[in-house]
Amino acid sequence: MAAPAVRSDARERGAFTDAAGVVVLGGCAVWSLVAAAGREARPEGVLLAVLAVAGSYACGRICGSLLPVAAASAAACGALALAVLLHPDHGLPGDLPGAAASRSFGSTGATAALLALAAGAACCAAWAARPRGPRVALRLLALLVAATGLVLGSVAGFAAALGVLLCSLAAARMRRRAAVLAGFTLATGLVVGGSWAVAEDALPHGLTVSLEGQLTVNRVPLWRDALDLAEAHPVRGAGPDRFGRLSPTAQQTPHSAGKPHSAPMQLAAEQGVVGVALLGSAFGWMLYGLWRSPRETPVVLTAGAALTAVAALAGVGNALSFTAVTAGAGALAGLATARRLSDDGDTRAPGVATAKAPARGRRPRAPTGRPFP
Repeated sequence: MAAPAVRSDARERGAFTDAAGVVVLGGCAVWSLVAAAGREARPEGVLLAVLAVAGSYACGRICGSLLPVAAASAAACGALALAVLLHPDHGLPGDLPGAAASRSFGSTGATAALLALAAGAACCAAWAARPRGPRVALRLLALLVAATGLVLGSVAGFAAALGVLLCSLAAARMRRRAAVLAGFTLATGLVVGGSWAVAEDALPHGLTVSLEGQLTVNRVPLWRDALDLAEAHPVRGAGPDRFGRLSPTAQQTPHSAGKPHSAPMQLAAEQGVVGVALLGSAFGWMLYGLWRSPRETPVVLTAGAALTAVAALAGVGNALSFTAVTAGAGALAGLATARRLSDDGDTRAPGVATAKAPARGRRPRAPTGRPFP
C-alpha cells in the first residue's frame, strides 16, 4: 500500500502547486484591472503577459510529459531563433541610439533573456536524455547559444547563457535543491535591491558612479522617475502603461520606449506595492513548483538557474516587456515540473528504494538455502 500512497502524495503536491499558480496569476490579472480603473490606462500588456505565462506553462507541462527531450530541445532552438530575430542591428532592446558604446552587463533586453532560456532548455534536455551522445550534443548546443551571444554583441546574453550552462554542470553534484533554489532567490533579491539602491542613491558615491557607468545614459533617471511615481501613488500606482506619459525623463528622451527598463520599478510606478508583491509571488511560485517537481534535481536546478537569470535581467532591463520572454519562461517552468509518463510506472518516491519481490513461481527459501516446508 506504500506505492499508491506515494503516488497520491505526489499528485496532491502537484495539485497544490497548480492551484497556487492560478491564484497568483489570477491576482496579477485582476490587480492590473483594479489599477487601471477610472484612469486612461492600458492593462492589456499585463493581461497578455499573464496569458502568455499560463498558456506556455500548460503547454510545457503537456509536452514535457509526452516528449521531455524533444520538447526541451525544440524550446531551446525556438528561443535561440527568436533571440536572433529580436536582436536589433545596434544596441540591446531598450537602448537609445548611440548607446551601443556603453553596452555592458547592465544593458539587458529580450535577446539576453531568450539566450538564457535557450541554454536552460538545452541543458534540461541534456539531463533528460539517457544516451551519452545526445547529452553531449545538447550541451554543445547550450555552448553554441552562449557563443551566439558574443556574435550578436550581447555581453549580457553570453554571460547569462554561460552561467546557466555552468550551473547545470555543477548541478550533478548537488542533492539539496531547496538550498540552491533559496540561493537563486537571494541572488535575484540582491540584483533588484542593488538597482533600487542605485536609484535611491543609497550606496557609497564611488560605487554608485561605477554602477551608473555600466548602464545606459538615461536608465538611472528613469528608475528615479519610477520611484517618484511609486511614492506619489503607493497602493494602486499611476496606472498600467502610463509611465511614459508621466515620466519627465521619458518625455524628454528621443525614441523612448516609455518604460523604466526594470520590471519591479515599472510595477511599483504603475501598480503600486501590490503589483510588486504579485510579481515577486509569481517568481516565488515558479521556484516553489521547481522545488516540488518530480523531475530529477539537475533538471530542476538548471531551470531554476535560467529563470533566475531572466529575473535578474528583468530587474535591470526591459526583458519582461516582450511576450516571447514571458512565454519562454512559462514554457521552461512547465517542462521542468512535468511528470513524465514513464514515471507513472515507477511508484517509488525519489531516493527511496523498494525491496525486490520474489520471482513468480519460486518459493521463499530459509537462511540455510532449503525451501520452507
